[in-house]
Amino acid sequence: MTAVTPDVLLDRLRWRYAVKKFDSARPIAAGVWAALEESLVLSTSSYGLQPWKFFVVTSPETRAQLLPHSWGQRQVVDASHLVVFALKEGVGADDATRLARRTAEVQGVPIEKTDGYRKMVTSSLTSKPQSEVDAWMTNQVYIALGHFLTAAALLDVDTCPMEGFVASEYDAILGLPAKGYHAIVLATAGYRASDDAYAAKPKVRYPVSEVVEYL
Repeated sequence: MTAVTPDVLLDRLRWRYAVKKFDSARPIAAGVWAALEESLVLSTSSYGLQPWKFFVVTSPETRAQLLPHSWGQRQVVDASHLVVFALKEGVGADDATRLARRTAEVQGVPIEKTDGYRKMVTSSLTSKPQSEVDAWMTNQVYIALGHFLTAAALLDVDTCPMEGFVASEYDAILGLPAKGYHAIVLATAGYRASDDAYAAKPKVRYPVSEVVEYL
């Protein structure tokens, strides 16, 4: 399979921006969304723990409920898809065991072969206060967000990452605590409206010389 060229990659990354106004009449095609969904599954994480779940809110009524708790940002209701990136609560030893079992299943090896890795991951998770583990795992959710935004850009799908929302209200409306998760960050995905004034604005970034240093 031919890799994406450097020029194509940079073109797509320069094209993307945080969409302020989506075309509510233009949905993402099922096949394109399936690829984006899989891109979430393929996101990287520390130890491969995958301490998350991605809640895709499809109900217009539910989205309308969420809007007042999203600082009134209409991307939540106008975008084709709304994804709530949520963190699993209390990641710990049980998650290391779950990962070991899944590793044995996928790689076709006896569970005993994963025992050393399980013990290492367990030690890493249990030797820290839970608050420190939670902060660490929260960072993993943001890695998944970046993965999703880049994948979308490569497929010519617009996105907007969003921290401007009341997480506790999202949790309550979506019933996330009962599922063992809580909301961390959002991403809306779809296609920019033709009259989104931000689409034509030049991307503001500092030059490479100021943000990349070789040591």
